[in-house]
Amino acid sequence: MYLIWNLVPLLLISSVLGTPTPQTTETTNATVFLPSLFNSNPIPTDAFQSDGALSGSLILHNGRIHTLSTSGPATVSVLAIKSGQIIYTGNSLPSATGLFDSPPKTINLGQKTAVPGLIDSHNHFVLFGNRPGYHTPLEYALSIPDVQQIYRQRIQKGVPEGKWITTIGGFSSNQFAPELRLPTLEELDAVAPNHPVFISTSFAGPATTNSRGKAIVTNLSWQYGPVNVSENGGITSGLENGKALLYLRQQSTFEDRKRSVRDAMAYAASVGVTTHLDQGGFTATNTPSDVAASENLYTFHQPFLSVYASNQALVRLRLNFLHEDTDTNSTTLTQRLLNTFPFFGNSMIRTGAIGEFLVSQQFYAGNNTIFDSGALKIAEAKWRLEVHSLTSTDFKTQIESFERIDAQVSIKDLRWVIAHVPRITEEYLKRLKALGGGVNLSGWQYLSGTGNETNPAGPPWKTIVESGIPAGFGADGVNIAPLSPWPHIYYAITGKNAKGEIINPGQGLTRQKVLEFYTRDNTWFLGGPDEKSLGILEVGRLGDVVVLNEDYFTVPEESLKRLRSVLTVVGGVVVHDSGEL
Repeated sequence: MYLIWNLVPLLLISSVLGTPTPQTTETTNATVFLPSLFNSNPIPTDAFQSDGALSGSLILHNGRIHTLSTSGPATVSVLAIKSGQIIYTGNSLPSATGLFDSPPKTINLGQKTAVPGLIDSHNHFVLFGNRPGYHTPLEYALSIPDVQQIYRQRIQKGVPEGKWITTIGGFSSNQFAPELRLPTLEELDAVAPNHPVFISTSFAGPATTNSRGKAIVTNLSWQYGPVNVSENGGITSGLENGKALLYLRQQSTFEDRKRSVRDAMAYAASVGVTTHLDQGGFTATNTPSDVAASENLYTFHQPFLSVYASNQALVRLRLNFLHEDTDTNSTTLTQRLLNTFPFFGNSMIRTGAIGEFLVSQQFYAGNNTIFDSGALKIAEAKWRLEVHSLTSTDFKTQIESFERIDAQVSIKDLRWVIAHVPRITEEYLKRLKALGGGVNLSGWQYLSGTGNETNPAGPPWKTIVESGIPAGFGADGVNIAPLSPWPHIYYAITGKNAKGEIINPGQGLTRQKVLEFYTRDNTWFLGGPDEKSLGILEVGRLGDVVVLNEDYFTVPEESLKRLRSVLTVVGGVVVHDSGEL
């Protein structure tokens, strides 16, 4: 296994044609949540086994621990983890302690609610970890004063003077009530006078900056010219946003990216997501046309691999590979299938599937020979495939393509997936289910979606649940949606967007069902050993646990979107501790 672990970085990038060229590159009065930085909570090296997996021993007691088990007790007060695996779930602390040769660390949960470590089965975590500057999520900000407070805290936690503070995607000004706008130059100067700031929404802006940032980007001497910035710090979407983003990326060293990876992992742990199924990104051109989702797809895993190899990782990562071929030769996809193994690695990091694109965007919807040709190659190689649906027609052509492929090479055991599916119908759910497929759902419309009784934003949660098709939850963070699961959970339960408008009426799910989507149901999308080791708190599974600041099952609906973890455990090792227990 040690040999396999050392081969993973090579195998993950082996499908590149030729030698890859590295890139050049609730009220505003309340305390706003900001996670601890990685450096304040280092993981002890003795918590790792030789295969790189987190493996600790721990007893949690006096809690309301929801196991999500279908065969054992639904709720217990005591959980014991030994060498990374759960060995006891029940209500007797002496019984749990008696299973150890010597008493392990014991934590009193003070009757707080605990759940299995959350699994995000569709996101862009690798892009999140490659953000330039000191990236600072604004997912918990509900006003401009909240933004200011979060930035103030970020600086206090140790951002060196003169370094960029950035927020790129994962939020919307729709969150900021009553302002419904981005912060101005003056508002950012008030909290970050000694740091340049860049805040950009969605894929390509608009953005805003402060005086320090404006002074830098409006005086750039390069082939693309200076960035145009308005008097109040505004940067328009598209080209101007792209110039600023490209400049910032070019300042990022490999060490900067590794720091950003560690910060991203710390944030994920602090919001309770312990396992991520990453869906890749779009191929970077290294020009201002690149967006927040653009990266060098053959090198952007490397900072993550370095962090995992040096035993600094806090969360589990599964890697899908996105491809953008434009002809029936499927050139890059073919090389990937020939040179990379699916589901290869260990319990901390493992390769995944092809997705969420198998061909270029203009062909991804199916019903064309380029899509069919790539899909057939994936089926013949026995790989899993994930594509996404956003319209009222694309899921139809995709499923019809799947059916044509299945007539040639069976895909019924490969678990092919269509993600998002805001408009999917009962008929096509039935057809996809017959192919052994599943649907991966998202609350991404929480930030900017619209809808009403006659035109709901979707997805049709209740229709999907009633169909019996395998379904789970993927946030689709961090470009157009938060990484934090809690705004998505809020959306699935209430149907409300960030403005508080009901945009998906009549489709709200129970809190229990949404939690199942984010835990045990999501293991179906991981498959392999993960399906038997994650998502449920029962004996023999890995010890991934999240203790919440409030009771998920009883807090008011409006509090759901601001839930967080006070204690996150991965493999029996505490990877996030807010100090509240």
